Amino acid sequence: MTKNKKKRKLKTPVILTILVIIVLGILVFSVKDLFDSLTNKGQKKVEVLDTIKGYNYKLDENDSKYFKELFNKLKKTLTEKNINEKEYAKLVSQLFITDFYSLGHAINKNDVGGTQFIYKDYQKTFETYAKDTVYRYVENNIYGNRKQTLPDITKVEVTEVEQDSFETDIAQDDKAYNVTLKLTYEKDLDYPTTCNLILIHSNDKLEIAAMNYEEE
Repeated sequence: MTKNKKKRKLKTPVILTILVIIVLGILVFSVKDLFDSLTNKGQKKVEVLDTIKGYNYKLDENDSKYFKELFNKLKKTLTEKNINEKEYAKLVSQLFITDFYSLGHAINKNDVGGTQFIYKDYQKTFETYAKDTVYRYVENNIYGNRKQTLPDITKVEVTEVEQDSFETDIAQDDKAYNVTLKLTYEKDLDYPTTCNLILIHSNDKLEIAAMNYEEE
């Protein structure tokens, strides 16, 4: 009888120890999930579907159907023997605007669209600006459960293209492209419907050096 009682007494602390370990394990993983969510670690790696050789433009799985259509047009334009530069400027402008204002395809506020089309010396400044303004309230969608209503571009129409000189402290081009665009969204959420972009020559590429739009 004495030995059996001792065995029963030993079971309780063992069970408690196991329960404590389980609870601690759950807490550790919950904290880790929260940390990963806040720091973007642990999020699914986005697959790159296509690239344009020599230009470093990329198409990934999160891009909209309309963006993919424009990307294929750009790839065709840039693989022709004699590149139509005006058409190149128009397509880059359309792609940038589509990617930038299709916030519904952004993973979170740090996933700024269109950065690959921005003049290299402006990219960091542009990303900071975007995170503090247009992308500021974009909720995290790492796990694909976001309920927030966000804009998606369905069409970008080029209404005017001109060439003129452009100059700032760090960029200059005597034959920059001034492109005016009309934006159409899947749903009207009071985002800009007209925009003006300045594209400059940077080695063999055309890159966006300025962006102006009308406040709604």
